[in-house]
Amino acid sequence: MQASIMGWDIGGAHLKAACLQPEAGLIAIYQQPCQLWKGIDKLHEAVQEILSQATIQVGRHVLTMTGELVDLFDGRDDGVKQILAAMERLLLNSEVLVYAGKDGLLRMDGVKPSDYPNIASANWLASATWVAQRLGSGLFVDIGSTTTDILLLNDGKVLTEGYSDYQRLISQELIYTGTVRTAVMAVTQSAKDKGQEVGLMAEYFATMADVYRVTGELNELYDQTDTADGAEKTVSASAKRLARMIGCDYRDNELPRWQEFANNLRHQQLARIQSACERQLARISVSDNCPLIGAGVGRFLVKQIALTLSRPYLDLSDLFSEVGVQPGHAVADCAPAVAVACLAAAREL
Repeated sequence: MQASIMGWDIGGAHLKAACLQPEAGLIAIYQQPCQLWKGIDKLHEAVQEILSQATIQVGRHVLTMTGELVDLFDGRDDGVKQILAAMERLLLNSEVLVYAGKDGLLRMDGVKPSDYPNIASANWLASATWVAQRLGSGLFVDIGSTTTDILLLNDGKVLTEGYSDYQRLISQELIYTGTVRTAVMAVTQSAKDKGQEVGLMAEYFATMADVYRVTGELNELYDQTDTADGAEKTVSASAKRLARMIGCDYRDNELPRWQEFANNLRHQQLARIQSACERQLARISVSDNCPLIGAGVGRFLVKQIALTLSRPYLDLSDLFSEVGVQPGHAVADCAPAVAVACLAAAREL
């Protein structure tokens, strides 16, 4: 009987984990806020909180990360080094594997400094690799709270043009936009209001969480980030923050105005992501039946893109039978954590 496996995705703002029993499947999904830029103690707190919630003993832990990017660290290599050291202390006396991208899974005690570049920000490749092995072909699109990954899959392989974040930003396989933490001013410089094009203030007044709260599409369970002004997370408070972006005050009788404004901002973010999806699909001859596979808390946008492009849509969660996963949580919300657990389980077969 194989031991239970915990996959960990260590981000700069969130910590995600997935518990897999090879015989039973996924049994739990976890997510905790982890403002890593404020100190490595934030990672300690988040890990300990998840471990305290775990109901079974875990025999193997598997790590992937993007948290090395935060400005707490001197650089990416330093970030990988410090995160691995922290996890080694937290998971003492456990078997720990580390996902090193193109080099696959490494034992924690065998990781060398020369492995750090392949470990850094490789979580996207874990997700895409597992989906490619499972489905063969498709376009994998993971829209998270902060970033969007777009990967072309063909014949069981990930056809990536870039590997590092820098290369992937050039190829548009990485779009630095998400549905929660992204500042509205980072999405566009202007938007439509009352039939006019209005420039946006370059101020951190509102985030895309405000946009999707006003449109009614935000799952509050995954909005674990403070609002731009520190005020409450209500529709009217979000509308007030959006109004501030164009130098206006919000009034309760004007909610339809700000709903229309939010929909315009949504349209602009969606158009950028769709354009990047079309770029990937144009690289090779792709069957019309090739699906878009949606992951991340913003995958409702992937579903809309698939509809616009007349392609099938497949939710990553539909690839799993979720046994005992807490209500409100979904496999697709934590794709990299799930993927590294599955890759580790497959390696043992």
